[in-house]
Amino acid sequence: MKVALVHDHLTQNGGAERVLEALQAMWPEAPTFTLLYDKKAVGSTFGHRNIQTSFLQKMPLSLKRPRWYLPLMPMATESYNLKNFDVIISSSSAFSKGIVPPTESLHICYCHTPTRYLWSNTHDYLTELNVPGPIKKLLPPVLSWLRTWDKLAADRVDYFIANSETVNRRISKYYQKSSFVIHPPVDIDQFEISDRPKEYYLIGGRLVYYKRYDLVIDAFNKLGLPLVVFGSGPMEKALKQKAEPNIKFLGRVSDQERAKLFADAIAFINPQEEDFGITPVESMAAGRPVIAYRKGGAIETIIDGVTGVLFDSQCWEEIADTILQFDHTNFDPKKIREHAEQYSLQNFRKNMHGFVNEKWNEHSRSVLGLL
Repeated sequence: MKVALVHDHLTQNGGAERVLEALQAMWPEAPTFTLLYDKKAVGSTFGHRNIQTSFLQKMPLSLKRPRWYLPLMPMATESYNLKNFDVIISSSSAFSKGIVPPTESLHICYCHTPTRYLWSNTHDYLTELNVPGPIKKLLPPVLSWLRTWDKLAADRVDYFIANSETVNRRISKYYQKSSFVIHPPVDIDQFEISDRPKEYYLIGGRLVYYKRYDLVIDAFNKLGLPLVVFGSGPMEKALKQKAEPNIKFLGRVSDQERAKLFADAIAFINPQEEDFGITPVESMAAGRPVIAYRKGGAIETIIDGVTGVLFDSQCWEEIADTILQFDHTNFDPKKIREHAEQYSLQNFRKNMHGFVNEKWNEHSRSVLGLL
């Protein structure tokens, strides 16, 4: 069984890239096809892998201004030559599911979400996009065309794997396809419970608008309690400008530093709606409770009152009120850790191997005319 992996683009390190890392470790001989590969942005994470990029890699400023090439991304994805592969596994939240698979190959898509800016978040995307007015006016027809392509791309997938029940429902709604849920991998073993004093609340990851860290900043500006922020992104400057001295920004941190931050936090705060949400699970792996918005993946991974608390309104006032009523001593770190262990890397590998092998065996028998 010869396997190829396809990923949207390697221009940042996020949850989708951790899934890709796990897939590459499971099939180390498989090449990874991707639209763009920014070695500087992702560091040494993928340097030892066989990465094959599209023609967009050579286009002017493609790594700095990838949105310029949005209309070309469907064609670039379809240009991958996959004729010698039996199984193609795409890791997709945008374009990679749109590969053109050979007739007798099997295409399995691990879907992080149907493309947000085409489906569930189109209007927010247009409102928040920081581009000149004339360009913004041209975007709706481009997005409409991409939406049509995206639906046709989904039709080429033999089997969808959703990373959560939330994404499972979106796949059904937008693509009219069924999917099987396999939660993304969390490296549980790199986290441990600490008995050191808990002196701060924690947020972090990619500092982008949809994560709504601005609401947490507003809440802690009012509360005056210590808040630590790790990670970087386009919202970093704006968040720093509005933050009071009780809020500390660390920028990018190593895996070891991040694990210590989780272990020593009073709680991790998750104010956004995530497709799954790996960072809350990492917090639980360190035995720390999570304060989360009651939507998306959080309602699947967090047990209200046992591994954290959920709030209902995405506003700074409710975040502040929840924190004022929060008492971390009511939570058992060992129980929290035990709950997180179901999302381990080992379980991901077992479930993925089982699914891919089962579907390949069915597919190969069908191709041979034995079914």
